[in-house]
Amino acid sequence: MATADFVIVLDGVTQLPGLDTGCVHDPVWLVRALGCFLTEALTDNQSSGLDGILAAAIDRLRHHHGGRCDLTNPHSPSSTVAMVRDRGDRVDYLVLCDSSVVYENAEGITAVHDDRTDHLPAYDRHAVAQLRNRPGGFWVASTDPAAAAEAVTGSVRRAGLRRMLLCTDGASRLTEFFRLGWADVFELAERSGPRAIIDTVRAYEMSHPELLVKPGRRPLKRHDDATLALLSY
Repeated sequence: MATADFVIVLDGVTQLPGLDTGCVHDPVWLVRALGCFLTEALTDNQSSGLDGILAAAIDRLRHHHGGRCDLTNPHSPSSTVAMVRDRGDRVDYLVLCDSSVVYENAEGITAVHDDRTDHLPAYDRHAVAQLRNRPGGFWVASTDPAAAAEAVTGSVRRAGLRRMLLCTDGASRLTEFFRLGWADVFELAERSGPRAIIDTVRAYEMSHPELLVKPGRRPLKRHDDATLALLSY
């Protein structure tokens, strides 16, 4: 979702086959509903912090389940969040879970990333569910508005800001696994357009799947959802 004042990038967490989520809805439903609530809140409320706006949107999302779902189930549908909002002389940002906000200004390139999913004590299905939205684990937009307070937030002066990128972890694979720098990513987008970032990810995934590994974990899936928004100032 993008307007002249804000941009939102969401990434629904893949629902494993046969998993009891306690919910009649899927991640697609959650992403659509959360995106609508965030858009409404950002349009109507220019003074609240982005973490407060996200908390209110998650709370509305809880009620939108309509009493048909077990909201205590640790496998309930969820989504990562990356948001930016223009406030005139400042640009606010928020990142929750493993999406990213990257910006370039006169001081260089800064990548804002919530890396708590990279530091969990275990990665089997049960362990990840028990660590979700818990201290010492990781935080994601799902059924608990308190997760919003754990987001990585901040703001940057608009003066001197050149470019800003919001992306899911499927797009940030270029820097995480395929050894490009964020400067390379910005240059690629400037030279060939934002779509080239995704095309390059897909090309690397096909030609170098052996690079999709993290220490102590099984190889990652060949392809992951790759979504991004590129802003120029």
